[in-house]
Amino acid sequence: MVKAELIQRSPLRILEKSIHGGLGKGNIGAIAAPKGVGKTAVLVHLATDKLLQGQHVIHISFSEKTDHIMAWYEDIFGEISRLRDLENAMDVHNEVVKNRVIMNFVQKDVEMDTVISRVRSMIQDGDFAADTLVVDGYNFDHSTSEEIAKLKKFLGEDNLSVWFSVTVPPGVDYDPTAVPAVLGEHIDTVDVLFTLDNSGDHVCLSLLKDHDHKHPEDPKLMLDSRSLLIAKEEK
Repeated sequence: MVKAELIQRSPLRILEKSIHGGLGKGNIGAIAAPKGVGKTAVLVHLATDKLLQGQHVIHISFSEKTDHIMAWYEDIFGEISRLRDLENAMDVHNEVVKNRVIMNFVQKDVEMDTVISRVRSMIQDGDFAADTLVVDGYNFDHSTSEEIAKLKKFLGEDNLSVWFSVTVPPGVDYDPTAVPAVLGEHIDTVDVLFTLDNSGDHVCLSLLKDHDHKHPEDPKLMLDSRSLLIAKEEK
């Protein structure tokens, strides 16, 4: 399959349709679930889809190490290439890698102003024309509404969008049909919210917030437990 056809036939086109064309510039999207359900796989699949479209992605990790992030990108790209029989896969891989930057921060040691400043420096001084940010390992329990508002303002000024993975803390009751408590004071700033629900055979994606639309559409998508890719729901 050629790259253009792969992009067109991706189930992520269904996800975009469910949120009325996509996340959109200046907006914040979130993927929420307990640890180990598949948030990182979804996040990296979203980022890889942007890269395949020729866009530039900055992956911001608040994890102690980033080796696992690199491994996720390789695994997701490899599965896409294998399942879709991507032509000239290695050439495409080398092309998309050039459009991705990974930045690492320790949340307790850095203010949101510093994160924004360094990302802006990468875009302007580093001549890296980013379109999308993806963020893993960020703890919303240790964040304030003022910090997220600063991020939102930055996204609007620099014409960016961001996807977060949001971890529901251990020991906290989790209902995939309800906004997680960890996002309580931030939910008004978040534009799009998906939750993940592990049913055993696969992981379902549920859309809880779609911009200002009062009745979010069920995208009927799942995370395949074998390939770790977002796929259409089986009939």
